[in-house]
Amino acid sequence: MGYQDASGRRLSYGSYLHLSELLGLQGGLTEAHDELLFIVVHQVYELWFKVLIHELEAVRAAIETDDLHAARHFLSRVKVIEALLVEQVGVLETMAPQDFLTFRSELAPASGFQSAQFREIEFLSGLKDPGYIKALESDADGRARLQQRLAEPSLLDVFTRLLDRRSVTVSDLYRQGNQQPDLLELAEALLDHDEGFRLWRLRHVEMVERQIGDKPGTGGSTGVRYLQSTLGKRFFPELWEVRSQL
Repeated sequence: MGYQDASGRRLSYGSYLHLSELLGLQGGLTEAHDELLFIVVHQVYELWFKVLIHELEAVRAAIETDDLHAARHFLSRVKVIEALLVEQVGVLETMAPQDFLTFRSELAPASGFQSAQFREIEFLSGLKDPGYIKALESDADGRARLQQRLAEPSLLDVFTRLLDRRSVTVSDLYRQGNQQPDLLELAEALLDHDEGFRLWRLRHVEMVERQIGDKPGTGGSTGVRYLQSTLGKRFFPELWEVRSQL
């Protein structure tokens, strides 16, 4: 398979995908067999987070310009990616707890809690907590990105403005959905994103509990107990609450 860049230069599969650099980024801290698996899974998570951010930015732009068809299209992709994230947890569960412990102590104080892209997805979706910025003390670029996400409109913001432009409330929308079906379909697609990300949180909690029980996290958190406390987070709480009002 060959590719050409804008100048007509012939590219190979490896050079187009920067495989030499990519495959050189999995250096571990120990000789533990499962450390490679652990690193690759988390790097792949970060790559998918990058794609999710890209797609969610496109959703936001589409909603701002009232292109609801495009917004639903991008959200359908988000839903599939989030299902992949859930499935990928099973790969980590192939590690026996005793095998994970052979290198876990070397990870401190690093923690998934410090994933700037994970927080970007939350901020971009509508969950903005400035407190998380402080967790990125050693990541100036990550802090700057979260500060930007804090200042810019979220999906929740642009969806709320769209409802205002259409002169409709969430409650009215669901009671009279046949009057604005494109808006109702968008609301349900946003709910898919909310649910998909929450399912990943839940699956991740189960995996962590299976690996380390109730041990503290490597970053100093309470581990599983902290993760369980996040399961109630909602990007679009009103879209959930309306179901009780119908």
